[in-house]
Amino acid sequence: MKNLFSIEGKVALVTGGSRGIGEMIAAGFLANGAKVYISSRKAEVCDATAQRLQDEFGGTCISVPADLSNLDGITALSNAISQQDSLDILVNNAGASWGEPIDEYSEKGWDKVMDTNVKGVFFLTQKLLPLLRKSGTAEDPSRVINIGSIDGIKTGLFDAFSYGPSKAALHHLTRVLAASLVRENIIVNAIAPGPFPTWMLSTGVGGGGDIDIDWSEVGNSNPRGRVGTPEDIAGLAIFLSSRAGAYTVGQTITCDGGVVASS
Repeated sequence: MKNLFSIEGKVALVTGGSRGIGEMIAAGFLANGAKVYISSRKAEVCDATAQRLQDEFGGTCISVPADLSNLDGITALSNAISQQDSLDILVNNAGASWGEPIDEYSEKGWDKVMDTNVKGVFFLTQKLLPLLRKSGTAEDPSRVINIGSIDGIKTGLFDAFSYGPSKAALHHLTRVLAASLVRENIIVNAIAPGPFPTWMLSTGVGGGGDIDIDWSEVGNSNPRGRVGTPEDIAGLAIFLSSRAGAYTVGQTITCDGGVVASS
């Protein structure tokens, strides 16, 4: 019982791991003894985050930059991981959003969001299945964690018309993948975060992507009276990756301070 939440010695890939929720999960994994690969589109940012996380939390954090909105980038990332290591945990966190008024909403924005948030998740998971199958056992299955959003459960607050539907699709894709892979010792679940102090949310609340937001003010509107912390999201990801979560299959778990329950 005392090692229920251990992920020590595991190898994890966290996409979109250079900032925001992905960085929080990567930090939690490192602090608890996992070897972590992080990926993001901007190589210099990904490299800097990997070095900073390794310096702060110890262990090994390796940057593997890639653009996961297209198959070339997905293949490059899967090949890089396959050549270097085994894989026990895949966190599909890389995501995109696009905000425009409904009368001006563009095909470019629609496709970017759907390609990254849905297609990219499916095909990266597909290409990493050989590694996940090799690592998973009946006693200790491999894990896939898809990062959705409460906007895939409830109506979002901003004019990001493809974002919520893409996350709803991701939640259902999670169930479909879980049903297909559970007998291969690969467990798939999703997390639907609510408000966290991230670059993506700051663009929606008026920060223009700069994290110059009064997050305590944002938190005041949350039932818990605050926004999420790294411990909140990393703790849930660790649960789903550990022995404690080995019988939880195909679920989308909110991590939102009570937003969905109260709406």
